[in-house]
Amino acid sequence: MSPSPTSNSTNQSWGGRFNEPTDAFVERFTASVGFDRRLALHDIQGSVAHATMLARVGVLTDAERDAIVAGLGEIRAEIEAGTFEWSVQLEDVHMNIEARLTEKIGITGKKLHTGRSRNDQVATDIRLFLRDEIDLVAAELTRLREGLITLAEREADTIMPGFTHLQTAQPVTFGHHLLAWQEMLARDHARLLDCRGRVNVLPLGAAALAGTTYPIDRHVTAELLGFERPAENSLDAVSDRDFAIEFTAFASLLLMHLSRMSEELVLWTSAQFDFIDLPDRFCTGSSIMPQKKNPDVPELVRGKTGRVYGHLMGLLTLMKSQPLAYNKDNQEDKEPLFDTLDTVKDCLKAFADMVPAIEARKASMHEAARRGFSTATDLADYLVRRGVAFRDAHEIVGQSVAYGLRQKKDLSEMSLEELQQFSDVIEADVFEVLTLEGSVAARNHIGGTAPDQVRAAASRAREALTALGGAT
Repeated sequence: MSPSPTSNSTNQSWGGRFNEPTDAFVERFTASVGFDRRLALHDIQGSVAHATMLARVGVLTDAERDAIVAGLGEIRAEIEAGTFEWSVQLEDVHMNIEARLTEKIGITGKKLHTGRSRNDQVATDIRLFLRDEIDLVAAELTRLREGLITLAEREADTIMPGFTHLQTAQPVTFGHHLLAWQEMLARDHARLLDCRGRVNVLPLGAAALAGTTYPIDRHVTAELLGFERPAENSLDAVSDRDFAIEFTAFASLLLMHLSRMSEELVLWTSAQFDFIDLPDRFCTGSSIMPQKKNPDVPELVRGKTGRVYGHLMGLLTLMKSQPLAYNKDNQEDKEPLFDTLDTVKDCLKAFADMVPAIEARKASMHEAARRGFSTATDLADYLVRRGVAFRDAHEIVGQSVAYGLRQKKDLSEMSLEELQQFSDVIEADVFEVLTLEGSVAARNHIGGTAPDQVRAAASRAREALTALGGAT
């Protein structure tokens, strides 16, 4: 079997000790520029700060710093215009930019790498990139939460069945149900911002793994780049990818919540439930069945959840056996992180656009809540307040439900005489608790489903969300 062709030369950034050029397949196999070019603008941002710091401590002259900064500015313009030429032979985003800088400003471009390594450089780039992306995710999450809160206020009085085991349990308000979704997202939002704090630590200056002999000032670089502080340990700084795993863990929890919401939206739009209607722009039809209106957006979000779970497991597996410090394995961190970010942003945008446009089919919800003896617990509570022990009350209500099933009558449809055959403590005022409206209104405490409590909870949620925005 003939050997693979080789490239014409070794990479000039590291090829001094090599006696033959890299195999062409190995060159392509080990290159990351095909995907890490996405970090280009953040790489330039980090390099500008690094050059500025080097000049401040006297490693570079002011003239050298100015030439580097100007050259990087020109390269940034080329990248943004789409005219920058990327080379696989230069392996990654860092060497592509450095090589172009040297073309532009000569030997001064080679001085930029003083006091750093690609190990701490890429760790810095990813953190800069992820920090900005987290801010975008947080903005979309805020928009979705605002939409849910507004819709919950609008539907504070709309009655629907609450379920356990997907069986009718007790009546609740649609607004209350929507605020349950909001609570899930509030926890996700807090996790995201907590993650951002751990992302916002500067690796630059750790160099390859042990730090550098140059008189760098990492606090200056951290301040220039908006990091809270420099990383404390150089070994950990270049090899840590916890922050990427943590973001993907956040994303997995978020997508799990969006998937649960999606499942309910899919159920509710079906003819069997008929609880809500989604605007046509969020649905598709069938190529053969003209009556179909498929809830494709929530279905696809539900499907993408597994994709993000896979990325989380992939990143955990990537890191599980790595010795300190940096290893080439870590090149595999970017694609799952990038795809997770893209998936999360798309799913949040879809939901943030769709949720405010949900239309409740109030009559269908009310009728569904009326079926299934959803006020049975209210009757039991009524009996307890009349002095009946709860277990006896449970038995009495069970007998009345069995009677209702035989007679095809809900509890609220029975006459007083019919109800009194099961307990003589029942009086005419029982019907105040057997109505759906009476049932939800009776849960008038914090966390309850009463309309007034829903409006109060929505107001608190909005205040908390506003405060969270101010804190970030």
